[in-house]
This record gives sequence, C-alpha cells and structure tokens, in this order.
Amino acid sequence: MPENNRHSELQDQPVGELVKALSDQTTTLVRKEIELAKAELAVKGKRAGVGAGMFGGAGFVGLYAFGALTATLILALATAVDGWLAALIVAVVYGAVAGVLALQGKNKVQAAAPPVPETAVESTKEDVAWVKTRAKAARQ
Repeated sequence: MPENNRHSELQDQPVGELVKALSDQTTTLVRKEIELAKAELAVKGKRAGVGAGMFGGAGFVGLYAFGALTATLILALATAVDGWLAALIVAVVYGAVAGVLALQGKNKVQAAAPPVPETAVESTKEDVAWVKTRAKAARQ
C-alpha cells in the first residue's frame, strides 16, 4: 500500500518539481557511482603497488642468487671443458629459458582483462535498467 500512496503523491506534484527531483536524484546517483569507482580503483591500486614492491625486492635478491648460481654452473662445467666454453654453454641455456618465459609472459598479459571498476560498472548497468523500467511503467 505504501507504493500506491507514493505513486499518488507523485501524480499530484507539478511536472517541474518532478523533473527537478529527477535531476537531483540522477546527479546524486552519478556522484555516488563515481565515488564507488574511485574507491574500488584506489583499493586495487594499493594492492598492485604493494605487490609491485614485493616483486622488486624479490628480483633484487634473486639477482644475487642468480649470479651465484651462474658462477657455480660455470665452475662446475669448467672441470670438464675450457672455462670460456662453460660460460658460453650456460649463457645459451639462460637465453633459451628467457625466450620461453618471454613468450609465456606475453600470452598471459594478452589474456589478462583490463583493470576496470567492475562493481561500479555493474551497479551502473543495474541503475540504468531500473530507470528504464520505471520510465516505461510511468508512461503506461
């Protein structure tokens, strides 16, 4: 029954007031959707920043470990072949591994979805659908 009372109250108001109310409500809705999108992107941005910092630290420490491993491999191979040949073999193997990783990384990046505020977009779609439904019902 409250829906019928609200409907009759709206019918009694002048068109100018209804348009003003619609304009105010639309402006408020758009502001809220923009605030939601900003908040969602801020959270995602913070997470990405922390993750990037951790990757940087891991890369820095991993670089030293990789250097030590390289020296170990070269010295181990140098017992069987000349030192320059041992270094060349290790470099070729590393190059092949780097090529495979680069191709796989490229494929993963292409498969990733663009960073968009998914919740805000979905909420906006729902709002538009609701407005269309209400506008259609008001015309009848």
